[in-house]
Amino acid sequence: MAATVTAERFIGLTLGALGVLAFSMSLPATRVAVGHLDPWFVAFGRAVGAALLAWAYLRFTGAPRPTRRQWRRLSIVAVGVVVGFPLFTSLALTTQTAAHGAVVITVLPAMTAVFAVLRAGERPPLLFWVASGGGLVAVLAFLMTSGAVHGALSTADLFLLAAVVLCGLGYAEGGSLARELGGARTICWALLLSLPVTLVITLVAAAANPPHADAAAWSAFGYLTAISMFLGFFAWYAGLARGGIAQVGQLQLAQPVLTLLWSALLLAETVTPASIGAALVVLACVVLIQRTRDTTPASPCTRSASARRRASTR
Repeated sequence: MAATVTAERFIGLTLGALGVLAFSMSLPATRVAVGHLDPWFVAFGRAVGAALLAWAYLRFTGAPRPTRRQWRRLSIVAVGVVVGFPLFTSLALTTQTAAHGAVVITVLPAMTAVFAVLRAGERPPLLFWVASGGGLVAVLAFLMTSGAVHGALSTADLFLLAAVVLCGLGYAEGGSLARELGGARTICWALLLSLPVTLVITLVAAAANPPHADAAAWSAFGYLTAISMFLGFFAWYAGLARGGIAQVGQLQLAQPVLTLLWSALLLAETVTPASIGAALVVLACVVLIQRTRDTTPASPCTRSASARRRASTR
């Protein structure tokens, strides 16, 4: 039994790390895209494109339709990660840099952990919160000393904070639901559920401001559609379901540093040697977090979901 739990955690961490890597380029890609495209088109157009990919995936795999209860939970996922986070980050990054956005997004792991307690019934031990807080402080200190933070709280900051709250909710609810549906089907059904809204807003945005952009902006939009909004969630939700929402969610502590690295490559921003030290501190906090254990006993639903996953691999 212990070996099975360890294997599940390792798989969850690996999948979660792949998700973080995919999401780490989202803010720089959004910054590039909204430089030429309407932010409403970027936010909702990428969801429409991802929904088409989701329809093809579900059709190809013959996935069964969710139950009524699962549809209700999928609506929360949709509000958080399909609509809320893309919209508010797109609006914020029309006036702020990706580096500045990374500062606010730093609180996302903590927000995910809070919603893991409220929505998924997880109970991380005290050491978890201490290590999580240490990683948060380390990343914020690095970003502040690197000059990524400047000025007072702005409208863009409020947009980013709203994005963080909604995203944390969508991550926790989606990670919990993925124990029943699987990571891929969770995001696919959420995208299709959102399609009537995202399609209408995309068409209105395109009519009001016809999209015209260079190759870089369209490439960024393509990345947001295929990776940030679609494939990244395959790994991320599966990782949260297998390894624990609160614990795997803390892998996001490394995301702001990765985001700054991508910003340097895509937006020619300077990355100082301090980023290496920050990355090592964050890595130490993540390792410490993964040595803790959720003190909540596994529910019958979670145990049966794990059994089904193991059976499906035999």
